[in-house]
Amino acid sequence: MPLSPAPVRAAAPTPAREAAPETLEAVRSVLGRGGAPEALAGQVVDALGETAGDRLAEDPWQLLAVPGVRPEQADGFARALLGQECGPDDERRAAALVGWVLERAALRGDTAQDASDVRAALAARQVPDPDKAVQQAVESGVALVFQEGLGPTGEAGEGTEGEDAAPVTVLLGLDRYAMAEESLADGLARLIRTCTAEEWEGTELVRAAGAHGVVVHTGGEAARAEPAALAAGARARGMRALVAVHGADGIRRLGPQAEAVTVAALLDGSAGPGRDEDGALALDLLVVLDAPQLDVETAAVLVESMPDGSRLVLGGDPGVLPSAGAGQVLGDLLAARVCPQVASRTPDPGPLGELVSGIGIGELNQVEAPGKEIVIVPVRDAGEAVHRAVQLVADSVPRAIGVPSGQTQVITVGHGGSAGTRALNTALKQRLNPGPGRFGGFDPGDRVAYAQGLGRTVTGTVVSADADGLHLDCDGTRTLVPRARVEQAVRHGWAVTAHQAAGTRWPAVVVVLPGDAAQGLSRPWVYTAFGRGERHVSVVHGVDQALARAVAEMPGEPRTTRLRGLLEGLLADAG
Repeated sequence: MPLSPAPVRAAAPTPAREAAPETLEAVRSVLGRGGAPEALAGQVVDALGETAGDRLAEDPWQLLAVPGVRPEQADGFARALLGQECGPDDERRAAALVGWVLERAALRGDTAQDASDVRAALAARQVPDPDKAVQQAVESGVALVFQEGLGPTGEAGEGTEGEDAAPVTVLLGLDRYAMAEESLADGLARLIRTCTAEEWEGTELVRAAGAHGVVVHTGGEAARAEPAALAAGARARGMRALVAVHGADGIRRLGPQAEAVTVAALLDGSAGPGRDEDGALALDLLVVLDAPQLDVETAAVLVESMPDGSRLVLGGDPGVLPSAGAGQVLGDLLAARVCPQVASRTPDPGPLGELVSGIGIGELNQVEAPGKEIVIVPVRDAGEAVHRAVQLVADSVPRAIGVPSGQTQVITVGHGGSAGTRALNTALKQRLNPGPGRFGGFDPGDRVAYAQGLGRTVTGTVVSADADGLHLDCDGTRTLVPRARVEQAVRHGWAVTAHQAAGTRWPAVVVVLPGDAAQGLSRPWVYTAFGRGERHVSVVHGVDQALARAVAEMPGEPRTTRLRGLLEGLLADAG
C-alpha cells in the first residue's frame, strides 16, 4: 500500500455526547434543586454518563467531575441538596476531593502525586482525617497507590539497609494515567525486544535505527531534517516508513517532499497507511517529530498501534515546554537510558538560532542582529506593553521586516491579567478587525485559536457562521466548529500562550513580557516562546532582570511521573 499522506487538514472536532432528552432533564432537575446552573447539564452527562441524574442526587460532590467546578461550589451544591446530612467529614466528599486533587495535578502535567501532598491538599479543604480519606479513596477505586523506589524484586533500596536504604515514595494516581503509563512502558519494551538488529550504513542516527527498535533523536529546528531523511532512506530500502508531527504546521516546515501526517490523523485513520489485519499500523518504521508534545495517553495509543518488530524514532527538542497533557514522555525516555540517544550536531542558523541555543544552556546572550532579526522593546507597565504589541503587529513588523500582520503571532505568559491573551486579543481585534462580534463574539476576518483537542491548538480565520456552527480557514483548510463547541473550543487568536504555540512556528513573533509575568517565566517557557519565530522576534520587555534570571536559574517545574521507573524495571537486563 502506498504511503502518500492524505491532504493536510484540521482534525475533525470531537462531537458532543448526544444525551437523551430525559437524561438531560433529570440532571437539570437535580442541578436546579441544588442551586447550580442548569446549563451544566450537558457537561455533567459527559462526565458521569447516562445515569448522571441518579449519581448526582446520591453523591452531590460528583459535581467536581465537571471541569472548572471548584470544591466550594460543590460544597454549596451538596448543602442545598442534603441539608443537615452534609458535613466536611462525609466520605463521599473526601473521595471526590481526592479525585479532584489528582485531576488538578494532571492539569499541571503530573501522572501521579506524592501521597503526602494529597493529604496536605485535603487538610487545606477541611477534611478532618486526610489519612483515612486517602485510604477510603484507594479502597473505593477512586485512586491507585504506587510505591516508587523499590528494586526489581519489590525490596526497598537495592543492596542497602537501615538509614542508607533508598527512600520509597508513596504515590497516588488516577487509573487512566496509570494504565496509560504502564501500557506505554510495555509497548516500548515490546518494540525494543522484538526488533531484529540490522546493519544500516549511514549516519549515526541511521545506524542506530537499523540496530534498535526504539531510538531518541534530539535537536532543534534544523535537526528535523535528519529523522525525515532517515524515513526517506528507509522507503528507498523498500520499507513502509512514515513521519508523524504534532500539527499541520510541522508538515509545512518539513516541505512537500516529506511523507508526513499529524499524529492525530494517523491515529484516527484519516491519513497514513491504515492498519493491517491485526489492527496494527501498516508500518515498519515510524518517525515521530515534536515528541515533547506527546502526552502519555496519546503516546500509549501510538505505541500500542505499532506492530511487533517495527521501529520507532522519537525526535524533538528537549528544551521546549512539555506536553499540555499529563506526562513527559520524551524526558522520561531520555532519563531512563534504555535505548540509543542520538544528539544532532546541526545548529539552528542565524541570530535567532544563536539566541535560542544560548537560552537552552541557561544563557541569555546579546546577539548581533544586523537584519533586525531580534528587537527588544522596553516598556514600563502592562498598558504600555499592550499598546506596543499592537503597534508592532499592525505597523512596525510589516514595515521594517516585511512580514504582514496575518503572519505575526503574539505570545504571552497567560490568559488573564492586564496583558494576558484576553486583553491583548481585545486590543488587537479593535485595531486589526473591529466589529460587533455578531457570530457568538466573532466576526469574519477574526483570527482565532481553535482547540481541536488537548494540546492541539491551531490558528485560523473566521469565514462565516450558520446554524451548523463557525466556519474557519485554518491554513487553507476549511474547518467547521460545531455550534455546541464554539464557546468551549474557540478563542480569539492574535495572541496565544507559549503552551498553545508549542509545535508551531510563524515568520514573525512578538513575545509580550509585562511586569506581572515574571512569576510565570522559566527557561523552557522562554526557549519555547523565543523559538517560535522563523525570521523575526520582537520582545516587549517589562520584567527587568527576571528574564535573565528565569533563563539562568529556573529550569522548569518538574513533573511527577512513573514512566522512567517502569521502563527501568522492565528493561533492567536489556543491556
